[in-house]
Amino acid sequence: MDDAPLSALLGALTVLLILSGIFSGSETAMMAANRFRLRHAAQNGSRGAKLALALLGRTDKLLGLILLCNTLFNAAAATLTGYIALALFGQSEWALEIGTLSITFALLIFSEISPKVICATHADRLAPLLSFVLTPLLRIAYPIIWFVNLFVSALLKTFRLAPKNTHEDTRLSPEELRSLVLESAHLMPQKHQAILSSLFELNSISVEDVMTPRGNIEILDLELSWEEVLTQLATSHHNRLPVCRESLDELVGVLPVRRLLGNIGDAEFDEAALLEQIQPAYYIPAGTAVFSQLAFFQENRQRTGFVVDEYGEILGLVTLEDIIEEFVGKFTTSLPGLDQSLAWDSNGSVIVEGARQLRDINRMLDLQFPLDGPKTLNGLILEHFQDIPEAGVSIRLTGVAVEILQTQDRSVVTARIFRPAQR
Repeated sequence: MDDAPLSALLGALTVLLILSGIFSGSETAMMAANRFRLRHAAQNGSRGAKLALALLGRTDKLLGLILLCNTLFNAAAATLTGYIALALFGQSEWALEIGTLSITFALLIFSEISPKVICATHADRLAPLLSFVLTPLLRIAYPIIWFVNLFVSALLKTFRLAPKNTHEDTRLSPEELRSLVLESAHLMPQKHQAILSSLFELNSISVEDVMTPRGNIEILDLELSWEEVLTQLATSHHNRLPVCRESLDELVGVLPVRRLLGNIGDAEFDEAALLEQIQPAYYIPAGTAVFSQLAFFQENRQRTGFVVDEYGEILGLVTLEDIIEEFVGKFTTSLPGLDQSLAWDSNGSVIVEGARQLRDINRMLDLQFPLDGPKTLNGLILEHFQDIPEAGVSIRLTGVAVEILQTQDRSVVTARIFRPAQR
């Protein structure tokens, strides 16, 4: 070593620093690589991704290999730096200090920070490439790593820090998976992201959140005159109508209106012919999760159901379209004259129908009306007053100013909501 030229020593030191940087960066790249992307690449035939997943399945062995090689190269570089310092400064008392400071600086810049930053930035691309180097090295050094890990495992067990089985697939909770979808917004169209995000909410909302409230259900009352019944059938914009006598408390069934359009003008078409077309009503317990109800609709070949409480009283009507619209957005034709969208005007207010669902209002206007009680704006206002309010009255609901514009019978028809001040 003493006879080796200085240039050879510097060259050897450079090689050691590069090798140390490679293994230091390998640790960062392997740990920072996205396992879902690696799994996807492996399924598409990428051999590097398959090797990377195999290495990550044995994290203790992988880290043992990387740290073993990194430590050896760092120790060799430190030793070689001492020889170089002695060659340059002789037996000076400053030689050791200068050598220590020099190797520390070199390792920090060239073998630690720079490689780690590069590999962390390009982890998904570098991990498969580095796996081609790490895999054969692991096979060669396996006896040494196995022996070292015996002491590591014993130490971890002593402090009750034994690692879990690293061969198990990484599992994400629904909340974590939803966050992953939201963080990937730049990788997919906004519409696709909205649909995927809505799917995670289907198990957290019930049929009561998406149903049409009882007071807004259009019914076909058989107690009306036959001429009025025919007129309603000819002008109804619904495909199915609940048929009852006087009210939903006397529900007869559901009538598929489209089947009768060709018979409405026939002289032989009477109430008896109409009753023959009525289908039995399908009832849904209140509190049923929307996702479960979607499966029930499919299993029972139904498209419409009446939501009932524990006493059998009808609370509202939910259809297959209501559930689908909950995660794909509105796609059916809206009622004439009824604007489905909500947006603040230039004065910071918006006029809302009393029958509008609170969930829709919260989503469209970015508000926080409570959803654990009434489902509509009208219900929330009535719950607050415990009475029928008069037009012109203003109230504050959860910090949001609301002015009642129009009331009819026992409900609020329209109200003006004012945008709360930004905090």
